Amino acid sequence: MSEQEIVRREALEEIRKLGINPYPSQTFVVTNYSTDIKANYKHDEDESKRNFQDISIAGRMMTRRIMGKAAFAEIQDAEGRIQVYINRDMICEGEDKTLYNTVFKKLLDIGDFIGITGKVFLTKTGELTVKATSMKLLCKSLKPLPIVKTDAEGKVYDAFTDPELRYRQRYVDLVVNPQVKEAFLKRTKMYNSMREFLNAKGYLEVETPILQPLYGGAAARPFKTHHNTLDMTLYLRIANELYLKRLIVGGFDGVYEFSKDFRNEGMSRFHNPEFTQIELYVAYKDYEWMMNLVEEMLEKVAIDTNGTTKVQVGENVIDFKRPWKRFTMFEAIEHFTGIDISEMDETALRETAKKLHVPIDNSMGKGKLIDEIFGETCEAKLIQPTFITDYPVEMSPLAKAHRSKPGLVERFEAICNGKEILNSFTELNDPIDQRARFEEQLELGKRGDDEAMVLDEDFLRALEYGMPPTAGLGVGMDRLAMIMTNSNSIQDVLFFPQMKPEQVKEEVKEEE
Repeated sequence: MSEQEIVRREALEEIRKLGINPYPSQTFVVTNYSTDIKANYKHDEDESKRNFQDISIAGRMMTRRIMGKAAFAEIQDAEGRIQVYINRDMICEGEDKTLYNTVFKKLLDIGDFIGITGKVFLTKTGELTVKATSMKLLCKSLKPLPIVKTDAEGKVYDAFTDPELRYRQRYVDLVVNPQVKEAFLKRTKMYNSMREFLNAKGYLEVETPILQPLYGGAAARPFKTHHNTLDMTLYLRIANELYLKRLIVGGFDGVYEFSKDFRNEGMSRFHNPEFTQIELYVAYKDYEWMMNLVEEMLEKVAIDTNGTTKVQVGENVIDFKRPWKRFTMFEAIEHFTGIDISEMDETALRETAKKLHVPIDNSMGKGKLIDEIFGETCEAKLIQPTFITDYPVEMSPLAKAHRSKPGLVERFEAICNGKEILNSFTELNDPIDQRARFEEQLELGKRGDDEAMVLDEDFLRALEYGMPPTAGLGVGMDRLAMIMTNSNSIQDVLFFPQMKPEQVKEEVKEEE
């Protein structure tokens, strides 16, 4: 425990001895926030005609300047900061000046929560200020905040900028770097925009199981757990696709879900083991229809989130305005490498991958090889939103065979800023073909592909009852949020990203 923490705990005890509860339970009614006061205050020389009379604000005390029997402090609430003027004789009744002289001046600290009731005025220097008529301690903080300081030369120090500390202690990051809230506010706007769009189309938001007896709907390694009562293995879902398609079988024409999914794989600035995606399934539609819907929806999301279809992402300005560029996967590979791989068998693909210095291994089948070639040679070069269409059947065991191109399926991905942000199929609804695709996946699993899909008999049974022609879509919300907020890492758009175990320093005790 640091010396500052010891001093704060001693102050806590002194506050209790004065009969003041440092953690009161009763409601403190907040009538205004810093932002609405600043936006709507109207000054009048006649004090009685000014607005914001007898208001209440609450928040952390972030600065304090004491000048005898008066002081200025700065309060940070949920929306910003505002100055407060505190006069001893205005907040203390009669002869008892303990609240100001002892509590405020000596026992309160930066970071403590206080509630202020008072009136708004302009100081002689023109700063909007709340003149306190009463003050209440709402929470005593026991750890000092890492407040940014600037020396005489303008050099900043004690800034809370270390990424690991910021992500691990997001609660501190949000206090001392309030600008990071903007990314999360925009993320919420994204969700609201999508919900408004899909609800207006008449689609139903649903919930499906997170704990699943079989994992499916994607090529990924799962997290595994055990249910004691049923004595059975369960998996955290890697996707919610197969359950949503069961609902299409059941008679819904359009369903969607914002889902938390989990994949037991590597971590990077683009990957977190727990992530969010929205999946949408609409009956009687195909992937061409879904491409048009995606363009319409994400154009709206960009406008609702940033006020324009154009988004600054690093050095690039990305424009979500319709229409987007389109390549087939083979066209994209030929465009960026000059090599046509559309007629190559597995042996030729291996040789091509080696020629292009694409890392591969023996577990990879034809589909995986094509995917690796595309990922290594094309993906990073696609900055503006671009649809990549018509994938090899080996890469897409849940997509319907292409209506006119043998060996391909009706699938597209949207690539933006060099990364996939969404994936869509004309969904496979032929149960016999689907079983054969699952069996091919089982063979890949035997070859060592630990991301190969498992065979789901109940899903096949559902398809045997009949699923109408359906278009499906999955959008990675975290990657989309990175783009919409100009964030360099997925950790910047997750409140609490997964972190490696914290290294706790053990105190070394001297031998007596």
